[in-house]
Amino acid sequence: MTSIIEAAAERRAARARAEAEAAAVLARAGATAAAPEPVATGPEPRSAAPLVQLLGGSAEERARWDAFVQRSPSATFFHRAGWQRVIEQAFGHKTWFFYVEEQGEITGVLPLARIRSRLFGHSLISLPFCVYGGVAAETEAARKLLDAAAEELAASLNVGHLEHHNFTPAHEGDPQWLGKDLYYTFRKAIVADDETNMNAIPRKQRAMVRKGIKLELRGEVDDNVERFFTAYANSVHRLGTPVFSKKYFALLKEEFGSDCEVRVILQGEQLVAGVLSFFFRDEVLPYYGGGMPIARDVAGNDFMYWNLMQASAASGYRLFDFGRSKKGTGAYDFKKNWGFTAQPLPYEYRLFASSELPDVNPLNPKYQLFIKMWQKMPLALANLLGPHIVKDLG
Repeated sequence: MTSIIEAAAERRAARARAEAEAAAVLARAGATAAAPEPVATGPEPRSAAPLVQLLGGSAEERARWDAFVQRSPSATFFHRAGWQRVIEQAFGHKTWFFYVEEQGEITGVLPLARIRSRLFGHSLISLPFCVYGGVAAETEAARKLLDAAAEELAASLNVGHLEHHNFTPAHEGDPQWLGKDLYYTFRKAIVADDETNMNAIPRKQRAMVRKGIKLELRGEVDDNVERFFTAYANSVHRLGTPVFSKKYFALLKEEFGSDCEVRVILQGEQLVAGVLSFFFRDEVLPYYGGGMPIARDVAGNDFMYWNLMQASAASGYRLFDFGRSKKGTGAYDFKKNWGFTAQPLPYEYRLFASSELPDVNPLNPKYQLFIKMWQKMPLALANLLGPHIVKDLG
């Protein structure tokens, strides 16, 4: 690896050694004293120049990272440190979570993960399986350093391309960074009043919500992913899409705790639909959802999102982020029909070993036969094979 990354790795190794030595001292002290005094490792010397660091495993360091994410306007839920553990343990991908430290304060972060696949190519992404990502920085110096670290890492790994899931443009006018008109997000303000939120839904979709209410659908919050996974797996199978593993969803719930909600929709005791959502600042983000075959007949999906919106608004959340969809898909049309405005996502790609932009998405004609075959596959087999494929889609 090159200079920025080598230096960051050396500093991380030094921190790890200091933490291990402190732990050993505490362990020895604990063997001889009932209440040993805490052993301080001492702060890292503060440099006047900003430094690129690699996130380590200490709770204190990760808390500092998350505190920056919470306060920085350019950061999102998908910049949180917990994604490192989720991506490594659920998918086995190697990660590099860079941050810049200036005078002892974090001023920028960039989470990255590598996907290396014979089927789908070799890429470095911020961040796979996340709708937002890229550099989140408070200073121009931090932004430039994180950009340089990412580019050095991409070159050293010889990836096909480097990919940033930006929410706002980061390299406008730079010919080295390419984009494409594919992904859109849908975000809308909500208020505490149910009637106001209901009336903001266009008439046709509002009628679907009222249908679900009339059919006595109801929502329940689960502390596990079992019922949600059943609804989700059934839904993506009908779409011909490989399923994520149940382990992945369980890790999300475990890692993000109360900021990750699992909600299911029932008619009587019959499972209709389920949605896994994230909460960040004043936003609610329904992220993974799906319905059983009955959902279409009872307006289960419309009621599910209304039920989530209603509960979130009552809890003080003021922005409903309907998430990312590809232009030209049913999900894109569904969200527009709910009265949400499509906002283009300026994802950016920088080519390294590849000569063209990646095109790994179900709209690509070369994947149509695969989709049709997957839809015909028994659900149990699809649930077994799906996680091995989807982990490399990013």
